[in-house]
Amino acid sequence: MALAFEPEEYAERLSRLKAAMAEKKLDAVLLFAQESMYWLTGYDTFGFVFFQCLVVTADGRTALLTRSADVRQARQTSNISEIRIWVDRGQTDPSRDLKEMLSDMDLLGCRIGVEYDTHGMTGRSAHFLDGQLSSFGQLQDASYLVSNLRLIKSEAEIACIEKAATLCDDAFDAALPLIRPGVDEAEILAAMQGTVLSGGGDYPANNFIVGSGESALLCRAKSGRRKLDANDQLTLEWAGVWSHYHVAAMRTVVIGEPTERHQSLFRAATATLSAIEEILRPGHTFGDIFDKHAEIMDARGLSRHRLNACGYSLGARFAPSWMEHQMFHTGNPHPILPSMSLFVHVIIMDSDSGTAMTLGRTYLTGEDEPRPLSRLGLDLYTK
Repeated sequence: MALAFEPEEYAERLSRLKAAMAEKKLDAVLLFAQESMYWLTGYDTFGFVFFQCLVVTADGRTALLTRSADVRQARQTSNISEIRIWVDRGQTDPSRDLKEMLSDMDLLGCRIGVEYDTHGMTGRSAHFLDGQLSSFGQLQDASYLVSNLRLIKSEAEIACIEKAATLCDDAFDAALPLIRPGVDEAEILAAMQGTVLSGGGDYPANNFIVGSGESALLCRAKSGRRKLDANDQLTLEWAGVWSHYHVAAMRTVVIGEPTERHQSLFRAATATLSAIEEILRPGHTFGDIFDKHAEIMDARGLSRHRLNACGYSLGARFAPSWMEHQMFHTGNPHPILPSMSLFVHVIIMDSDSGTAMTLGRTYLTGEDEPRPLSRLGLDLYTK
């Protein structure tokens, strides 16, 4: 086996999950999120694009149902000893195989939690699963059971996060010399992604954002590349990744002379990020962070140009997104606690003037003030 962490680390995680299950009075949980399986057992695959489920019982027994293509993957990367295969054939319904496995595990009539809110659970799979298990046991939505446990990072996880942070900064350092008129966005993207990979890191759970000109106002990656103009703007959102742990950052770089609007929006972004740093600590909630963001943006007349969220928790994630469940949006009561890895972004997209400005970095929370995980300054980068 090639486990990412020591056996004691996984034992501690399983102990935490068993305690959470006991609090919810669950006899078993059905895990469909790949990051949950990875966190709990080390199982590392992109095979979650097909039906697979890790069953965990209240006494700590684990059993994986997957396809034959992932059996060796599970054996080499995880501590799972009990692996069953469902066979691809016609209009097969693998939830039948899962029901049979649950029956063999003496879980008939039990209280069973299910991870529904994950990319590893399609609507079709949920439909079949509910149909098969409707009279088997008492199903409960346990989508955030493991997700919330993963919010608090162990020392071993923090070590991975710090390596990811170095790769994040290195990627930006590789991009900066290339940002000049006439350079293709593709060269910048290749340099950033190549730096992460050559540094021993992993592919990110979603695409890097590299957009210039009008596309600098986009918050998503898109197909196609363009060359930078003499007067331009380039928005970058990227991440360093180590053992699937992500540390993200975001910047808008101005090519040529910054406009007054660029400078004004940058001042708003830095003021917002500084104010958030003052409350990104225990005693506040995820909702408080967004409310402070909105307060400063709105006071500067930027309500139409800001987003309705300003960041989220980061950790070990798989495609199609590096975002974890807990986000900074209004009304989120989840508390800020020590040892959380949190990405805060200020994204201002002024479509009226065609001006973009972004600023974002990842923090590790503590008992008091948060620690930025980047060595990059918060200056307005111009080229």
